[in-house]
Formats: sequence, structure tokens, C-alpha cells
Amino acid sequence: MKFPNYLTLLMCIAISTANAQYDPSKIFITDFYKHHETSVRSASGKPGSGYWQNEADYTVKATFNVDTFLLEGEVLVDYINNSPDDLESLWMQLDQNISSSNSKAHKLKNPTEKSDPSQGYTIKSIRVLKGKTWEDIPYIIDGTRMQLRLKDALRSKSNISFSIVYSYVLQTRSSGGRSGYMDTEDGQIFQFSYWYPRLCVYDDYYGWNTLPFVGSGEMYLDYGTIDYEITVPSDQVVVGAGMLLNGDDILNEKTLKRLAEAKESDKTVFIRTAKELKKSVTKSKTGTTTWHFKMEHTRDVAWAMSTSYIWDAAKINLPSGRKALAQSVYPVASTQDKIAWARSTEFMKFSVEEFSQKWFEYPYAVATSVAGRVGGMEYPGLAFNSWKAEPYKMFLLASHEIGHTWFPMIVGSDERRHPFMDEGFNTFIDIYAHENFNNGEFAPKRDGEYAEQGGNPADEIIKVLEDCKNGPTLMTPADNMAREFVHPLAYFKSAFGLVLLREVVLGHDKFDYAFKQYINNWAYKHPKPEDFFKSMDNGSGEDLSWFWLGWYHNNWQLDQAVTAVSYVKDYADNGANITVSNNQQMVMPILVSVEEVNGKVHDFKVPVEIWKLGETAQFHVDTTSEITHVVIDSEHQLPDIDRSNNVWHSKK
Repeated sequence: MKFPNYLTLLMCIAISTANAQYDPSKIFITDFYKHHETSVRSASGKPGSGYWQNEADYTVKATFNVDTFLLEGEVLVDYINNSPDDLESLWMQLDQNISSSNSKAHKLKNPTEKSDPSQGYTIKSIRVLKGKTWEDIPYIIDGTRMQLRLKDALRSKSNISFSIVYSYVLQTRSSGGRSGYMDTEDGQIFQFSYWYPRLCVYDDYYGWNTLPFVGSGEMYLDYGTIDYEITVPSDQVVVGAGMLLNGDDILNEKTLKRLAEAKESDKTVFIRTAKELKKSVTKSKTGTTTWHFKMEHTRDVAWAMSTSYIWDAAKINLPSGRKALAQSVYPVASTQDKIAWARSTEFMKFSVEEFSQKWFEYPYAVATSVAGRVGGMEYPGLAFNSWKAEPYKMFLLASHEIGHTWFPMIVGSDERRHPFMDEGFNTFIDIYAHENFNNGEFAPKRDGEYAEQGGNPADEIIKVLEDCKNGPTLMTPADNMAREFVHPLAYFKSAFGLVLLREVVLGHDKFDYAFKQYINNWAYKHPKPEDFFKSMDNGSGEDLSWFWLGWYHNNWQLDQAVTAVSYVKDYADNGANITVSNNQQMVMPILVSVEEVNGKVHDFKVPVEIWKLGETAQFHVDTTSEITHVVIDSEHQLPDIDRSNNVWHSKK
């Protein structure tokens, strides 16, 4: 009696294994969300009634020596603890220390390398203001992090003011390749980022966010006002994030007149031409000049300078009627051959106007594109772009890097843990900018090694899904991914996922409404992935947990196949039943095109919920004549890995 039962069990297991390619219980689950509602973060994906985040305001005064490459500065920090917790210590980011042999980035490569004192920050003093007196703060430095150990804890809902006097030597490429200098025929170009000690974020998820800077993961910072002064030789042209406060005091009459003209012009206006590189834009022709900038509601600032900069600008028109300024600085070498820097301001102006009209209005007074050695790095309202970019790459850089002002500079996600929330979201809005600029001059947007001439993004993403099948997912931090996975996943797959939601799953109206709600609700705040997922669910009215699970938490693949067509009671005019199978674990709506002998065509979408019932789906089509063929996803909108089974033809 036991033997036949055992055989039956084996047969059931075999049948189950054969049909186990798709299991609806793995993707349609009832308790997908792990972080439930709190007073800080609501169940709908919005900040809760008790949402808090800390604030960091910086006042920085720095000088830079063009002969020794030494930057010396003092930063005064006013830090407001809005959290419910008392803080016994404060953690700072010292990202310049990535160049030091004491950093984890170096120790991961060569732990035996001897320390080089010229690399990274030199901290001269750290003092806290107690009443009217300054007291030293004990601290430790651990690679790219520094802990300030307070004598008296910073109480909840109180603030602290402290000063750090520091210096560092600018390297040819430093801060993980995000700053540095280069030579041109007309002078050197200097680019400065991560150039002052900055506070780590203390939040409701992790407390102190102290992930070290090792190269791939970028920024996670609190918001505040950054007021900074840069003292440099008077022959330099300086551009920085934010508004130049003392332009009337330091710029000469010709420069001020041209800037005023540019602020009213939709056409690019030269502030400094190639023929004027020997002439200073400042009133002082010798000695030093102090440039004073200020930026509010920002996570960070960066700046650049050169004697070799051509400078041009134009007006940005914003939806509210407010105006801003697009400006670019670049050397003569960036105008030669097929290099397209002469159009940089045109590209910047369009991109800011496009993103403002479509998603969220640009909040700052100036948008700046800087040519230099650093080829594609973003900061609030300012981007470092390659000095030798050709037209397509120039538009891609100008649009993408300033697009980061929206993600993650306005919507302040954690780039070190969740790169898909900035790189992917930004790449997504870039896709439509490429389509809309100058009647599609630079469309479509292509994605690196997966792009093929005349290819289709849905087909190209299949290669990504195959390569990453057993690799990291979109939920993986950048520093946990091998370099070859970062762009395909954080940029391409993340962006294409939003395209699928907008073009296939939700449609433009529902997607745009939900996505804009997410941006507005989380502007200048710190969303986590589940906040985004819940925002899109609630804004669209759809349960998209299957999509977040399949596309973001896993690298599941998709394969839909037409397996049968039959007529009701064997008569075509009674209508037809079409059977489709789901041969992989990812699910999507079924995009169907049916053509009859009489020429009638049925194009329709079957909702994704049909896959809740199993790997085989059947639906009815009202026909009046025999079907000649059925095609699934005829326009290749879905990443179907096997298109050979997407078509059914009548034997007749």
C-alpha cells in the first residue's frame, strides 16, 4: 500500500517542478510592506504628522592658493536637533579623506600602504560655542568619518554651533574623482566639491548614517542654508552653487551689464568671450577677490574657477512667471572640432524649463554647467561636465546632471543606500527631455553598452535582466555592487521600470499625478524606497506591490506566450477564447493585438491581475470572423525574453 502512494508523491513532485517556473504566491503577496505607519512616515507614503529631520546651516570662508593647490578654510556649523533623541556625539563626513591611505577605499585595495599626510583633510581645530566662549571638542577621525564627542549632549529640539578650521591639498583627481584640476592653453581649471566637513544625517530609520565614502555611493545630507566666501586671485572667473551676493561690488561694469542682458534674454549672451581671456571680469586686476555665494534649502554646494573660462548665460522661464539664470563656463578647447560647449547654456535652459513644467518648479536662482576634468557630476543647481563632450553627449550630460537637482537634491533620498532613487528617477525624466528637445534632435536616450543602433529599450533591458539574473537587485547599495552592475541597474533598469509604469501599467495621467504628488510631498525631505512605493500605490489607486517585488527586489524575467485560440462552439462569430501562459516569474499586463479575416483589428490590454490565478490565463475576444493572427506586445513595450512565442497564426 505504501509503494503506490510513494510513486504518486514522486509524480506530483515531478509535475509540480515542471510547472514551478511561475508561482503567483511569490509575486502577489498580501504583506509586502515591512515598515508600517508611524507618526514620522504615513501608510500612504507621505511624511507623517510627526515627521522630523535635522537641519545643518554652514558658513564657510576659504582661500585657495593656485601655486600650492592648498585650500584653507573655516566652517561654522549651526546644527539643529529636531529629533526626539539627545545626541551625545555628532558624526561628520570628511570625503576628501578618500584620497588618504587611511580610508577604507584604500584599505580595501592596499591595506599595507603607508600614510601620506598630503592626502585628505588636515584638521587644525574644532571648537564649540558655549555662551560667549569657545571650547575645544574632542574628536576621532576614522577614514572619511569624524566623530565629535560632546561634553554635554545636544538635547532634543535644541541647537549647537561649532567651528572647524581645516585645509587640504587639491589633487589632480580627488574625492573619488569628483573634484580636481586640469591644464589648458589659457590657464588651469579648478573644480571643488566635498570641500568642507559636512554632517552625516541622523534620521528615524538608522539614527546616524555613517556609511563611509568609498567611491560609488554619493551623498546623503541634511538641508539648510550654506553661506560661503571664496578668496582667490582676482584674474579668476568663479562660479558656485547658489546666488552671487556681492556681484555689484566685485564685478566690473562690462560684466555686470552683460549679466543683466543675459537675465532678460532667451538667446545665449556672452559674459566673457574667447578674445577676452586676458582681461579680468572683476574690478581688481591684481591681488585677490572674495566671491560671496549663498544657497538656501540645499544639501550641499560646489564651485569652480579658472582664468581660461569663456562665460555665457541666458534666461530661464519658470511656470510661475519667476525667472532664473542658466550659465556655462568652459575653455576655448571646448569649442573646437565637434565639441558642443557653445550649446551648453541652450541645453541647460531647456532642461530646467522642461523639468519645471513637467514635474516641479526649479527653486534656485541659477543653474550652472562647468567644463573641466570631472566629466559628469552633480550638485544642487550646478554640474561638472566633461570639457570635450560632443553634441549628443553634451545634451545628455547637461540634461542629466542638472536633472539631479530634482533627484536627489530636492527630493533628498539616500544615494549611498538607494542609488536607484536618484540615478534611475533622473534618467527617467531625461528620457522625455531627449524626446522633446528640438523635435527630438537627440532622441532617443541611449544607455551605454546595452544600446544598439535602432534598438528598442525593452529589448535592450533583456540583456540587463539576463546579466543580473543571479546578481544584485535595484535595492542593493551602490558600494555593494560590482562596477559593471551600477549603470545597468541603478540607471537603466530603474528608469525603464518607471517607463513601464507610465506607458503600460498606469498610463500617463495616473502615473504623472502620483509621481508629482511624491515629489511635492518629499521636496526637501528624506524619503525611503517604501515611501516612494506607497506614494505611487496611493496616488494611482493601484496595488503595485507585485511590480515593486518583481522589478526592484528581484531580477525576475518575463516570458508571455500565446498557447491556444478557440472559437466559442466552434463558430468565429460567437467570439474567441485566447489562452496565454506566463513562463517566467515576472508578470505584466498582456498587450494583445488580434486581427480578423475581415480586416478588423482588436488592440487591448488585459490587467496584470489575471496572473493571480496561475500560470495560464484565458480571456474572450468578441469576433465576427475568423482570426488570422494574435500578437502579444506587438510594439515591444515589454521586456519579453522570448518573442518567438508571442505570435499565433491561423493554419488557414
